Amino acid sequence: MQALEKTLIDTNWITLLFLFLFTCIFLLKALSYSRLKGSVFSFVNHSFIEAEIEEKKSFFDVFQCVIFIFSISVLSLLIYKVLIFYNFWISQGLDSYMKVLSVVSSFFFIKRLVEFIFLRLFMIQKKLRFFLISKATYLYSTTFFLLIALVLVQYSQLNILFLVYFSIVIFSIRFLLHVIINKKLIFNGLFYFILYLCAFEIAPLFILFKLMF
Repeated sequence: MQALEKTLIDTNWITLLFLFLFTCIFLLKALSYSRLKGSVFSFVNHSFIEAEIEEKKSFFDVFQCVIFIFSISVLSLLIYKVLIFYNFWISQGLDSYMKVLSVVSSFFFIKRLVEFIFLRLFMIQKKLRFFLISKATYLYSTTFFLLIALVLVQYSQLNILFLVYFSIVIFSIRFLLHVIINKKLIFNGLFYFILYLCAFEIAPLFILFKLMF
């Protein structure tokens, strides 16, 4: 009788990652429950975005730093899961996730840095402040829902395809809401909005793809 080789895939690190993510949520709640609640439900609470703008919160305050780390960690896990499902990588494990996390972190850091430079260079930071804060807030809200989907896929019988379709739906909702809430700014400068999408949204995705592969 021929012995069959059994391959064990260690997923303990994913459990630890989920623990870290929930710890981030508890920390955010301790820092400001109202800001956490507003960030989670910003899809249906536009007044929270306006309040954030009026209070002029810095991106480098503790709450913003924690929620940013939380968001890129969730997005990296989502990308990792999708890449594994579609066999872009043969190996699974923490090393692969860390590679994704490093690329995603670099992507967002460089993207925000370039946005900051252009806003300062053309002196349009006040005009686009609502646009950029609403975009970031909707992204944070999206990652909270993605975390729920990731937990369900990891510990239930749901297929990765559920995660893929759910991600498409939630990102589509984010895009539509962002366009609706900024419709005056967008349609008054439609050419510049399309230019912005190409320069800061679409082009960076191709760069991200090239960095990974």
